[in-house]
Amino acid sequence: MTEIPMDWTEVDWTEGDYGGLLVCKQVHVLTPDVRTFVLQSPQPRLFRHAPGQFLTLGVDIDGRSVERCYTVSSPPTRPHSLTVTVKRVPGGLVSNWLHDHLLPGRTVRARGPLGDFSFTRHSAPKYLFLSGGSGATPMMAMTRTLYDLADPADVVFVHSARTPDDILFRRDLDLIAATAPTIRVVHVCEEDGPTEPWGGHRGRLTLDMLRQIAPDFRQREIFTCGPAGYLAAVRDLLATAGFPMDRHHEESFTFERPQADDPPAAPTDTADDRSHAAEDRSHPAEVPSYTVEFTRSRRTLTCDADTSLLAAASRAGLSLPASCAQGMCGTCKTTLLSGSVDMRHNGGIRPREIAQNKILLCCAKPREDLVVDA
Repeated sequence: MTEIPMDWTEVDWTEGDYGGLLVCKQVHVLTPDVRTFVLQSPQPRLFRHAPGQFLTLGVDIDGRSVERCYTVSSPPTRPHSLTVTVKRVPGGLVSNWLHDHLLPGRTVRARGPLGDFSFTRHSAPKYLFLSGGSGATPMMAMTRTLYDLADPADVVFVHSARTPDDILFRRDLDLIAATAPTIRVVHVCEEDGPTEPWGGHRGRLTLDMLRQIAPDFRQREIFTCGPAGYLAAVRDLLATAGFPMDRHHEESFTFERPQADDPPAAPTDTADDRSHAAEDRSHPAEVPSYTVEFTRSRRTLTCDADTSLLAAASRAGLSLPASCAQGMCGTCKTTLLSGSVDMRHNGGIRPREIAQNKILLCCAKPREDLVVDA
């Protein structure tokens, strides 16, 4: 029998990045292309995070360090381990590596937790969780937390999947729904599975379907996560219903921060970069440009005031560590040695780090000539 160590030390991630190694303890196969990896610290430690937050995992592939972000699918109420649930993506660099190589006993680097997508930041008596595909992972962390705490909040969890075989966490959710009087779980499938005809709600989520499932959805705090098309459809659905969108919170899995893995080699075709390019063409004389020296890369380039340092570096053929390109994951965090920037981030950097002259390359734009430790 395995004894539980009595010298567990709590790691307070709210005060700083963990930034160390995590050891894979178990691998659970959820569906043919989705696995959950159970991770622990090499030393006995407890972990703290808000349900719905994500980690940045780092691995070495073909001699280079690669980082991607994955939601913590386990709840903070079970602090001895962390789990991430990863879908194998065709051509996905890190997701495929994790599926093929992250076996019990092997390690990955980890930083976090990051992100503000959590019911803990929007307390309410009633919640509606809407997820599609791998977007179930933050919803599962939040649902497990409410379940473990016997929280009295009224929860309706609606998950959309392609077939019954693709429903994530199905057995766990069935158990929770069967034993928690305040949590109701509904699955929506587009088609039958290979071995299971689907008798529940079929097709894609519609307003009429939502009214059947949760007639009081206008009274609920709504959290949504999934692919871009799913998120757009939910936004349109709620707008049509006149839902107050200040009570709607979403997490995107396709910009490409998420499980849907590998970002473009040259991230110049993001919506953000396209908009800057359009602005540059429209107002070429109005946008000042500055020189940016990347000391470790030994490169100096020009970047205008409307372009992020990461985008400018990419256009110049300079490859720098990055993942989400949205100011969330912290992968592109570095030190500003000289100069000042305009930086509007999404939680990937903490105030104390900004006070130490840290910046995120993906959302930092120059105000003057810069020297950057990158």
